[in-house]
Amino acid sequence: MSSDGDNNNISTPVAVASCVAMALSYVLILYAPTVILRLPSPSSFSHFMIRRFICAAISTTASLLFTAFILLPIKSWEASVILGAFGIRKDHLWQGVVYPLLLTSLIYAGSLVLNLVSLIESCKESGGGFSKVLTFVQAIPACILMCASDVSFLRNLVVAPLTEELVFRACMVPLLLCAGFRSYSAIFLCPILFSLAHLNHFRETYIRHNRSYIKASLIVGLQLGYTVVFGAFASFLFIRTGHLAAPLFAHIFCNYMGLPVVIHSRGKGLVSLAALVGVIGFVTLLFPLTEPLMYNDRTNNCPCWLAYCLWN
Repeated sequence: MSSDGDNNNISTPVAVASCVAMALSYVLILYAPTVILRLPSPSSFSHFMIRRFICAAISTTASLLFTAFILLPIKSWEASVILGAFGIRKDHLWQGVVYPLLLTSLIYAGSLVLNLVSLIESCKESGGGFSKVLTFVQAIPACILMCASDVSFLRNLVVAPLTEELVFRACMVPLLLCAGFRSYSAIFLCPILFSLAHLNHFRETYIRHNRSYIKASLIVGLQLGYTVVFGAFASFLFIRTGHLAAPLFAHIFCNYMGLPVVIHSRGKGLVSLAALVGVIGFVTLLFPLTEPLMYNDRTNNCPCWLAYCLWN
């Protein structure tokens, strides 16, 4: 394999083995409290999730330290250098958030139109459209406070996106790039490893939710397929922009929206049309909205983990 940047003397076997180890540890550590430490079962769902949050934080921290150790000599361990290698930057931050979110929302054009149609129909049925919208806006602060105390909300929109992007993008992508993998190779390899972190969903679907083996396989298979596609998109965003904020906020948005809606009985075809237009817009704007110079001051003389230099 040829390199997309300066060689950092990381061998291909070391990079791949490191990525596989981080993916497995991200999942296996979730079972450490009961299997290894022999702690009693959590007394509630909240305690169960908090325990998992702690495990994910430990695994993520270990992955970050391990990657920094392999990627950079200890004498180069300056905060700006390490954070830069992980794509954690303050410069061009609004671009790293807004443009990828706009691009991602195009995939959900059908879902967004469906929500709008549902809101309009609800206002028509109950009357007082403006007052209802005003009441909804006034209820937002209370809703935010309620969600902030909901462990499922924290898992889906805070802990999972943050830890997964740190491990599967900020750690793995630089290692693969500095080992000589081309950009597209890294983009399609990381999602495969990313899907490993979701295999535990089969156990939860099959055992905890009491699904049949076939039904659990179909559900998890669909989830893994979607995970691989999103993982490739997130890796693409990370490499093209050099910003961790890009895949992070796209991840949060996707977790909030769920699977895109492409057809629905409401809207009389409007939802399907919006979905089609959104897909066309996404494909058309994929490269223009991720132009490296929009997110970086320069695209030359970059270290090996910044593949957007040669891509540009």
